[in-house]
Amino acid sequence: MWLPRLRPDTVHHPGPPRFTSVGERIELAPRDPNPDATYEWRLVDAPADSRALLGDGPVVHLAPDVPGTYVAELDAPDGTHAVTVRAFPDPRREARFRVDETDANGDLDGVERATVIGAFNDFTMGVHRAEREGDAWALDVPLPPGEHEAIFVFDDEFERYATAEAVVEGPGRPRVRLDGRRDGDEVVVAATARAAPDGSDPTVEFHLDDRDALGRDDATVYEIFVREFAGESVDATFAEIERRVDYLDWLGVDAVWLTPVCESPTRHGYHITDLFDTASDLGTREEFASLVERLHEADIRVIFDLVINHTSRDHPAFQLHRAGVPDYADRYERVPAERDASGVNWAGDDAPGYYFNWTRIPNLNYDSLAVRRWMLDVIDAWAPLVDGFRCDVAWGVPHGFWKEVRERVKADDPDFLLLDETVPRDSAFRENEFDLHYDTDLYFALRDVGTGDAPAPALFDALADARRRGYPDEAVHMRYVENHDEERYATECGDGSLRAAAAATFTLPGAPLLYYGQERGVPERRGTMRWHDGDAGLTAFHRRLVELRNEQPALRAPSVEPVGHDVAEGDPDRVVAYERASGDDRLVVVLNFGVDPATVTPARPVDTENLFDGTDASDDDGVRVRDVAVLRAR
Repeated sequence: MWLPRLRPDTVHHPGPPRFTSVGERIELAPRDPNPDATYEWRLVDAPADSRALLGDGPVVHLAPDVPGTYVAELDAPDGTHAVTVRAFPDPRREARFRVDETDANGDLDGVERATVIGAFNDFTMGVHRAEREGDAWALDVPLPPGEHEAIFVFDDEFERYATAEAVVEGPGRPRVRLDGRRDGDEVVVAATARAAPDGSDPTVEFHLDDRDALGRDDATVYEIFVREFAGESVDATFAEIERRVDYLDWLGVDAVWLTPVCESPTRHGYHITDLFDTASDLGTREEFASLVERLHEADIRVIFDLVINHTSRDHPAFQLHRAGVPDYADRYERVPAERDASGVNWAGDDAPGYYFNWTRIPNLNYDSLAVRRWMLDVIDAWAPLVDGFRCDVAWGVPHGFWKEVRERVKADDPDFLLLDETVPRDSAFRENEFDLHYDTDLYFALRDVGTGDAPAPALFDALADARRRGYPDEAVHMRYVENHDEERYATECGDGSLRAAAAATFTLPGAPLLYYGQERGVPERRGTMRWHDGDAGLTAFHRRLVELRNEQPALRAPSVEPVGHDVAEGDPDRVVAYERASGDDRLVVVLNFGVDPATVTPARPVDTENLFDGTDASDDDGVRVRDVAVLRAR
């Protein structure tokens, strides 16, 4: 654990102590950099058996080779600063991903090679190649304990692919919580360490940040895909969205996440060509500010979609980079041409770095001070105007940079929200970086329940995954059934279980996300908002979920307890029950994912009034549950 002490005169200090393991590299960089200044690193302390070195340049990468404590010093224009890096033993073990030809989604006749991508290589094509074993393909790679997934991409084209899973036995990450109290002129900090599932009790070390002096957020978030929200015959603009704020106010949501509003040639907006200005088809920056002001008048916070892992390849900076202009040579990642799997005839004798098959959005190079300065200027341009950032491809940007971003935005607004897009989720982004985390585990569990591939109590396994991944109990997770990157829940699972799935996101701990059109029955992932022909009953259902969560503090509590139950009528595998408690106030939530109503008797005495709709849910054999019942425990 680290304890922060911030001193405002340490402008370029690289930040708090860092934590990693042998086998992983960690990036070290000056903060608030001046690209024209000189920065030099040296390793001043390391374990006796280490042969680790720091490279040249203002941004370096330390690869600890033995466990222990490393200390690096940075000579910067404002002085010399030290940062501690604690390296733990390598947790990885050799694992194998393997697929048969029959696992692929197409005919593999004539296939000559296969690239394997996954979280272990940041979904980067061309890094890991599979070996052919008769009618199968395999890759051996070291992985930490846990469940892992890989995608085999045949002949480097996503038209033919297969997925594989590998399980590495062993404990997950331990969890440590810090609690502080004042004792006279001192602050006393106590650490509570909890073992990882199947792990032993951990020990705790304290590492102090050498800088001097300088919550929890479970808001209901509504995501707007900006170019489809206004309607079928109206051009989507900031002004048109502003005219519909009364709807958002009526729904009762706390925050609105707008998909990218910067200049872009695409409707989704993630291929950005100008990071400092709004898209011309949406309106001016002044019109965007007017929309923000109107949302604030409705007591709705605004979350800006921050895209700083990449730009469009039509961004002038990338065009000048590939054309060979010296000042832009280090702005984007470069990879050897032989590793490139795109089939694009790139200019020059190398290729850009990118993830998946995203050849139109090349990765920025965070080893460049010019890039860091550029992106910090982007953050400074938008943070004063909005209330939070949803950080696109957060897993592609270095941890050290996110730590700097957090300190930067929180210094001016401690309530500024940082939401990570990290898929699959990774608790490393919790450590002094993000407030709110995508919950991919619950998302997939709800899909499996909806399609009938898993029983309803699988939700509890998904919740437990947060502990296995090393998230502390106080971490807040964004619960969702769909977003702009996913197919609509009702389209994939059928309309019958959507209400129960949505109710799960609003009655389990965390921050629920409501994707525009989910409440109106929009069938397409990025379809036009159904204003005149939407599902009014479904809208009322979601509005009541928001309202009930605001009415009942127990539904916003951080813990959940499974409740046993008998099902007299209905499918037992489609029913799940749990208790939410805040002080002496206890509620029992019963969800029914089945097509038909279920009659359920919870193992705890409950009142029969369903707080969700105000009806008496009593039945001769228990309580009657159509989709959701929220019952007060006696």
